[in-house]
Amino acid sequence: MTTTSSVPPTSEPWPEAANFPPPAPADRQATVEPLFPPAELPLRGPKGPGSWAGRLRTLPARAWRGREDDPRWVRPAFLALLAATAALYFWNLTASGWANSFYSAAVQAGSQSWKAFFYGSSDASNFITVDKPPMSLWPMALSVRLFGLSSGSILAPQVLMAVATVATVYATVRRRFSPVGGLVAGAALALTPVAALMFRFNNPDALLVLLLTLAAYGLVRATETASTRWLVFVGVMFGFGFLTKTLQAFLVLPAFAIVYLVTAPTGLGRRFRQLLQGGLAMVVAAGWWVAIVELVPASARPYIGGSQDNDFLSVTFGYNGFGRITGNETGSVGGGGRGGAGGGMWGETGITRLFDGDIGGQIAWLMPAALILLVVGLWATRRHPRTDSARIAFLVWGGWLVCTALTFSFMSGIFHQYYTVALVPAVAALVGMGADGLWRARHRLPYAALLGGTVAVTAVWAYVLLGRSADFVPWLRWVVLIGGLAAAVALPLAGRASGRLGARLATVAGLAALAAALGGPTAYALQTVSTGHSGSIVTAGPQVQGGGFGGPGGGRFRAGGGMPGGTGFPPGMQGGQTGQGQTQGQNGFPGMNGQGFPGATGQNGFPGMNGQGFPGTGTGEGRTGRGAGGPGGMGGLLNGAQVSSEVAALLTQDAGRYTWVAAAVGSQNQASYQLATGEPVMALGGFNGTDPSLTLAQFQQYVKEGKVHWFIGGGGFGGGGMGGSSDSSEITSWVQENFTAKTVGNTTLYDLTATK
Repeated sequence: MTTTSSVPPTSEPWPEAANFPPPAPADRQATVEPLFPPAELPLRGPKGPGSWAGRLRTLPARAWRGREDDPRWVRPAFLALLAATAALYFWNLTASGWANSFYSAAVQAGSQSWKAFFYGSSDASNFITVDKPPMSLWPMALSVRLFGLSSGSILAPQVLMAVATVATVYATVRRRFSPVGGLVAGAALALTPVAALMFRFNNPDALLVLLLTLAAYGLVRATETASTRWLVFVGVMFGFGFLTKTLQAFLVLPAFAIVYLVTAPTGLGRRFRQLLQGGLAMVVAAGWWVAIVELVPASARPYIGGSQDNDFLSVTFGYNGFGRITGNETGSVGGGGRGGAGGGMWGETGITRLFDGDIGGQIAWLMPAALILLVVGLWATRRHPRTDSARIAFLVWGGWLVCTALTFSFMSGIFHQYYTVALVPAVAALVGMGADGLWRARHRLPYAALLGGTVAVTAVWAYVLLGRSADFVPWLRWVVLIGGLAAAVALPLAGRASGRLGARLATVAGLAALAAALGGPTAYALQTVSTGHSGSIVTAGPQVQGGGFGGPGGGRFRAGGGMPGGTGFPPGMQGGQTGQGQTQGQNGFPGMNGQGFPGATGQNGFPGMNGQGFPGTGTGEGRTGRGAGGPGGMGGLLNGAQVSSEVAALLTQDAGRYTWVAAAVGSQNQASYQLATGEPVMALGGFNGTDPSLTLAQFQQYVKEGKVHWFIGGGGFGGGGMGGSSDSSEITSWVQENFTAKTVGNTTLYDLTATK
């Protein structure tokens, strides 16, 4: 058996490759190759002349040609995929404005202060950090330093990360499978709706996904030759992933370690030693920043946002760590403990969570196919040697998918739909690898039937998902269903045909199957890139029945949706659960009853709320969605505020005399005013307004020293009702009692330089 049989001959152009491999004669059925025949290591790409000058001179030609054993159409097709991804993701990019202003404000601060850059501070005066490590902010802050502060300069690095991720998935799949498999995987990634959302958004997820994809590539390379160098590279990628989104980066770490320990082509003792070296590299890559933050005195650095004790390790293992699993997230929206049964306010947990509601429309289009093809791949390679590269590839990507999917399905803490972007590379790679193997073996009836069945399941599932947004391109669901079922029937028939007719029929059936599989997610992705998204909680695609937080444009509540689970509000905040709420507001917020939120006027300057949504003004008016001024949803927790030019001008008067031109409760609220003025604004209490970042006595001292000019009313939760500190609420009450309110439009301001 020759190893070159796993790919079409180099001289064979596309689309004639659709007839590869040719049908095996009847008398050779017993000797046909397995579904994923063993293959030698990929050939090294030509490096050109020995000198660096010579390599640079020949680089364009080598980049265009690619691997010498590839057909000539492969590299142009790959480059076209990357160009199409960049064009799709760059299109309409600035429609999202500041996107998540919480991170945009930190990017702005990092572009003005290297200290804020290093710590990930929310403001250039370094009062408090964001509630994540800063690595995801660094590319954006450098972009802003180079090109100036704008929506485009903040979001462009995310798009480049998308292109790099597509390229890495292609390269990883292509090392063992055909170019077609790599291209299918790359296209599936680029057209997944949640990828089209998060690679055009400024949350940490884009960089995290890129780093984990690079780790998967490094692991595949490491298992080929038991390479310590590549395993160290994997450890570095995990370390950088930790500095991007803490413990989420480690969800796939156990699977990756087990895969290497079991499959690497070297002795068991050496495998253990290599894993220790990779682990050491991971600790160094992540630990240098953590060590500095832990060793620097608290008085010499900003407060660690998201923590209740100004300790990065505390927020890592609590609020951003195991608290996400158990729901015990003191100071968060979850209230410091697990909510109702089945996941509380963040929706029902369980094995079907990722397929339900509007979560399915983010990620689940190809998940049934990925799971089917994972089983097929592992079964087909069950008798292969321990070090077989095809089985290793399925174990790497399958381990990623299973570990992450199970964690997301059963975690009881904060869970947002966009978290599912972490599943996209694994789903895309499994689809590309599995489809590649079944396509090449389609001349054998069992494999042709498996391929057709997978296409049929994908088409039916797309029909179901599209039905959840019945008003969105209503004809598409029928086209996808009929086209997919027709392709499912045609594929086995084409596999039995021979000659030019069989090749043409196979090409048509294959293209129809690909169109049916990607039609739904493509439509959702196109809708996503054509719509601006802003706020803390965003979702891809059109509004769906039973959707949760976010929705088109992000940062607003859907009718009948509101919270995950389609109930509009979390348990205890919705109708039918009387006796759970309070009639008297506490900590500066209105009371809540079992019928929803009352429309009564909010206390202490905070908005009233009603059962239809959250108001956007400082009055008790029960408006849905995002208001025209003042704090946005949940008292400014989710969306911040729209700042008028009059308010911005007022805040920037004599700005140079103050460390902070203003103080506001909650980071989203603070970010809106900081981005509007370009001046540091203090975020009291961090993201939720519940961090004990500053006591009343300390704030009074700052006011006495003339460090803060204005106090902005409203914003954040600001009290112990979320299980965190009530310092922000106490500061709010003191300001209201001792300073005169000044209303500019819908914004209430207090001049801290003039007492009553």
